[in-house]
Amino acid sequence: MRIDPNRKPWMTKEVRGLLKARNAAFRSGDKAFYSSVRANLRRGICQAKASYRGRIEKQLRSNSTRQVWQGVQHITSYRSSNQPCTEGTTSLAEEMNIFFARFEATPTTAPSQLPVHSSSALTVEESEVRQVMRKVNPRKAAGPDGVSGRVLKDCADQLAGKIFNQSLSQATVPPCLKSSTIVPLPKRTNINTLNDYRPVALTPIIMKCLERLVRSHILAGLPAELDPLQFAYKAKRSTEDAVSTALHAALTHLEKQGSYVRMLFVDFSSAFNTILPQRLVSKLANLGLPSATCSWILDFLTGRSQRVRLGPHTSTALSLNTGSPQGCVLSPLLYTLYTHDCVSNHLSNKIIKFADDTTVVGLISGGKGELEYRDEVKRLSEWCKVNNLLLNTSKTKELVIDFRKNKTDIQPLTISGTCVERVPVFRFLGMELEDKLTWSTNTKELLKKAQQRLYFLRILEKNRLSSDLLQAFYHCSIESVLTYGLCVWYGSSTSADKKALQRVVRAAERTIGCPLPTMEQIYTSRLHKKVLDILNDSSHPGHGLFQLLPSGKRYRAIKTRTNRLKNSFYPMAIMALNSKA
Repeated sequence: MRIDPNRKPWMTKEVRGLLKARNAAFRSGDKAFYSSVRANLRRGICQAKASYRGRIEKQLRSNSTRQVWQGVQHITSYRSSNQPCTEGTTSLAEEMNIFFARFEATPTTAPSQLPVHSSSALTVEESEVRQVMRKVNPRKAAGPDGVSGRVLKDCADQLAGKIFNQSLSQATVPPCLKSSTIVPLPKRTNINTLNDYRPVALTPIIMKCLERLVRSHILAGLPAELDPLQFAYKAKRSTEDAVSTALHAALTHLEKQGSYVRMLFVDFSSAFNTILPQRLVSKLANLGLPSATCSWILDFLTGRSQRVRLGPHTSTALSLNTGSPQGCVLSPLLYTLYTHDCVSNHLSNKIIKFADDTTVVGLISGGKGELEYRDEVKRLSEWCKVNNLLLNTSKTKELVIDFRKNKTDIQPLTISGTCVERVPVFRFLGMELEDKLTWSTNTKELLKKAQQRLYFLRILEKNRLSSDLLQAFYHCSIESVLTYGLCVWYGSSTSADKKALQRVVRAAERTIGCPLPTMEQIYTSRLHKKVLDILNDSSHPGHGLFQLLPSGKRYRAIKTRTNRLKNSFYPMAIMALNSKA
């Protein structure tokens, strides 16, 4: 039996029978009979669509979100563009494997193990193992070991923690558990070089479970104030916090006469894949992690087996002793700990980090700070060389924010003899940041995405889906786009940009047939929530900006000279708090 992969789910057996009957009637030449059969087909399709629509709405009421989303995709032909590469040959897989392993040091030296003390070895409870096993997604792809998530989840009560504890006590990870299969994902639509693929590693699911347990124990032992300007992988921290912190430093400095700001957006080449395990373990030991845990991490990152899979083609295995694969649960945390000592050396500079996105903010006034900024960039470049991080100068950009009336020439920045490109707009953690600190470009990008998705909302309405389902699609696919980074830029946006955004909301309201929260309402709600998160987090870089007045009811307002600073996140947040006092 042949099944067309593009066949719509309402093309049931009955509908296909009616379709064959219509084709037979057409071939017979009997117009009256053909007209009757064609009408039957139309009624059959309408009934099948209504039945399918009813199933989707029933799944929505029962919170079966995956089935609902699959149904929406079938109806609208809405698909993700981030699909793995399935075409290729064995020779291409071999070539990719060698390319992805290009950061491996040659000749490879055997890593020296740290002394392991049994008293310092991490142990996990069987209840912890059962809990993490039960959370396994059974639909996740199996790793090189071939053990599916369904098996691990169903056998959660039978699987004991003895294997995990033996691995941790001996500081050894079995080779089969640290093997990985690389599935290349295209970074862009047009592929020109191997560097246009992102190497995402499929690792054994059971190893991911152990990594989660180790990660939770590591996080529990780290001080909350460690690396405060690293905003990734921390509870209730997001890109909004990183961007608002960088902008507040810049805007506060620009209040001074004769000042300007230089922002360097650093790009690293495959940052996770260049981590040196020995250097990482040394840093972890300095942070106070037990020697047994450090030795286990060292063994976890060395002697790794890696293959590349392109559809049915698989390369031969390579052994790696450098890097932490993208796709491992521990990789993001290990990278942030690896770079925790990448901090500014001058008070006039700040280094803002979100995972491997690193931004140097240079605050320059009256000629002071320019030398410090250049020295900061030079020190950062040297730090990268020592830590084996490859600074990609061709993708590193600089943004200069200068509102001085009498501007002077600002000399270009060079890194290792290469001039850094200066740009008027840069996509900073998903937000379009302009050198004029306006948000028109950002608004245009958001409107473009949201208007494209309005098309899919109209298709759902045309198929007569319920208002609840239309609202769910709007909140997930349209509102999420319109409100990304809302707390950062909405207060500083022009009234024209705000009206343009609200027009999209009104268009969605007309399609759905019910009122939706306005952009202003969403902004006010999220601003208040973000402020409460900062107030409850004493380690947040912006926590000190909220100072209670002697009355104990209101907060001290931030002094502002320009509307640029007044309408930014932190002054608006304090105003919102005081309005509720």
